[in-house]
Amino acid sequence: MTVELRLPLPAPLAGHVLRAATVDDVPAVVALLSDDPISASRGDRARPEDMAAYRRGFGEIDADPANVLLVLEHPDDGAVATMQLTLIPGMARAGAARLQVEAVRVRSDRRSGGLGAAMMQWVIQVARDTGAGLIQLTSDAARADAHRFYERLGFAPSHVGFKYRL
Repeated sequence: MTVELRLPLPAPLAGHVLRAATVDDVPAVVALLSDDPISASRGDRARPEDMAAYRRGFGEIDADPANVLLVLEHPDDGAVATMQLTLIPGMARAGAARLQVEAVRVRSDRRSGGLGAAMMQWVIQVARDTGAGLIQLTSDAARADAHRFYERLGFAPSHVGFKYRL
């Protein structure tokens, strides 16, 4: 997905760089995923033997023009957050595209400092600029704090999600 990464970053992100991830960022992204207890319980534990699978997953994201994996870096603190955006064309809502937001993670020692909210404000602008009619995301039912966070930003818990594990 072509995302204009030069869009102005909200004030809480001043001094940070938001950029498309590269394969060299895979260990940092995996560390952000494994820093989350729910992700870790699903197998994201940053084990060396899993890195080939993560690199393969990154390669698929990177090769798909509808996807972008982003990393938020601070020059003194490295990767502090990540998220994946996917632009999904659709027929519903008069053919409106949806911007799917996945795997939003802010490093545990940097949470509650406004980074996540600023990232989501940036995502809202990206969605407007790409002509998406809707931003959607899912959040594990156990993430009560995340639910309050998204609701404070204006996201509505409008649907029930279902998953089928394979």
